[in-house]
Amino acid sequence: MRVEGRCHRGFVTYEAEVNVAEISVCHCADCQRLTGSAYRITASVPAEAFRLTGGEPKLYTRFGDNGRGRDQFFCPHRGSPIYTTGEGEDAKWVGIRVGTIDQRRALRPSSQIWCASALPWIDHLSKIPRRQGD
Repeated sequence: MRVEGRCHRGFVTYEAEVNVAEISVCHCADCQRLTGSAYRITASVPAEAFRLTGGEPKLYTRFGDNGRGRDQFFCPHRGSPIYTTGEGEDAKWVGIRVGTIDQRRALRPSSQIWCASALPWIDHLSKIPRRQGD
């Protein structure tokens, strides 16, 4: 599926070809801290299927417990996380933050990872009262 996306400000823009079967929810502690949320949803695409179309993102490299770097790209003006990639073999893939994809309503996660770090209430979201707006 061809998608377009952007940071919150619209400064950094991109296009990509997303395989809808490659959408995952990550519950790891790093994703929780980097998003300020309970989890992060990512669309993994081959690097050649991703192209920046406007604005240069800023880069922050986070090093995992395995010692490998993970490049985190974000908006230089508002800080919105946009995508990530890695070193070596990991550089063949780009992890697009699903919240930045214009067509995000058409994407549904197909897997969850680092579930041991999931917050204990995450499976009960449907039981929490909802409202449609403010």
